[in-house]
Amino acid sequence: MIATSARLLRLVSLLSSRPTWSNAELARQLDVTERTVRRDIDRLRELGYGVESIPGPGGGYRFGAGNRMPPLNLDDDEVFAVAVALREAAHGAALGADPAALSALLKLRQILPTRMAKRLAGLDATVEHTPRCETPQASADVLLLLASVCRASERTTLTYRDMHGTTTVRSVDPYRLVHTGVHWYFVARDVEREAWRTFRVDRVAGVESTGEVVELSDAPDAAQMVSDTITRTGYPFFARVRLPHSYDDARRLVAPIVATHEADGPDATVITIGGSDPDQLAGYLLSLRTPLEILSPEPVREALLARLDALYRGNRPDIRPDIRPGSRPGNEASGTKPGPWLS
Repeated sequence: MIATSARLLRLVSLLSSRPTWSNAELARQLDVTERTVRRDIDRLRELGYGVESIPGPGGGYRFGAGNRMPPLNLDDDEVFAVAVALREAAHGAALGADPAALSALLKLRQILPTRMAKRLAGLDATVEHTPRCETPQASADVLLLLASVCRASERTTLTYRDMHGTTTVRSVDPYRLVHTGVHWYFVARDVEREAWRTFRVDRVAGVESTGEVVELSDAPDAAQMVSDTITRTGYPFFARVRLPHSYDDARRLVAPIVATHEADGPDATVITIGGSDPDQLAGYLLSLRTPLEILSPEPVREALLARLDALYRGNRPDIRPDIRPGSRPGNEASGTKPGPWLS
């Protein structure tokens, strides 16, 4: 999707730069086959662009008459901000592979003055993205529907599939949408349960407004509620860990969206953090690269010591091979002692 999106942007730029292009010329410019060019032209047409075919040997393409709109009145900084935001959405940061953002970006390119279009073409030619994690993403259609019912404060029938794959239909009073940087969450009041709930938007299968306007008198802090839900539920294991950092420094080291924080005096903070298993939690805690004390549970402490033991052994070839696995590293014969992090 990333390569295709960038290529379509480049193709629009080329078609806008001169009256006609042959298929072979476009293929050379894009470094693809002529067959790929034909497929990309079909995609542009599906997005509403009037790309005309030119008959003759080899064939060619051009934008049809009247396919351009007057320039949009944006300054350079505004154009850059809008274009980068749409690129991020088109490349999957917020909306996955939804074509709406890509379509909007292509249309923006069409209505820009030539000077601005050339600058964005330079951006397209020089900016690349690393592969993104294959995580489920919300669709633009569902987000638009949820945003609409939140804005109108209309009671809504929500069809939702939970983390176990169970689908339920609920009556909810919409409140807010929250984006964590990875997922979108919908915060609403469950009418039947008379309680506030959070819903992953990528698991929403249906949204239907009842048209009934509701008033919310006890609305929570939506962002904090999502953060608390992520850090306190949905994990089979939790650990309490003391960090030798002030409350503010600890929140910078471990984001509030990852863990909950409790000040333990002016120079220490206790965090509660969840994970899939003790070893995964131990790996994350090691990645913090800071002194720490695991308060509970014991399996996480043991997993951390086992990881440190394996690291120590893997980098000390002089250690006797008959040392019992899981024991503290050291070699009495050679006089070596355990590393200070295990003392």
